[in-house]
Amino acid sequence: MQNESAVRELGHPTLRALAHELTDKLRKSATINWQTRKSACAEMIAMIKVLLARHRYPPDAQKEAVDRVVDQAELLADNWAFEHP
Repeated sequence: MQNESAVRELGHPTLRALAHELTDKLRKSATINWQTRKSACAEMIAMIKVLLARHRYPPDAQKEAVDRVVDQAELLADNWAFEHP
């Protein structure tokens, strides 16, 4: 998530904590092919939005941040799904 207003408003430590929390929650929630199932994808997007809001991510950049997080999660999702016991 590269956004000047986010860095300015939140600072690097908060953004780092947000990134770790997002990664952890997405990894735990990922299922095989979640990105192709509309309901699973909608749940992931809702979770991302809640985390961004909780960390007070700048509203003007939230859509771009959600899109970027989903794109990155899609790249890693297949590996995450196989990490579950």
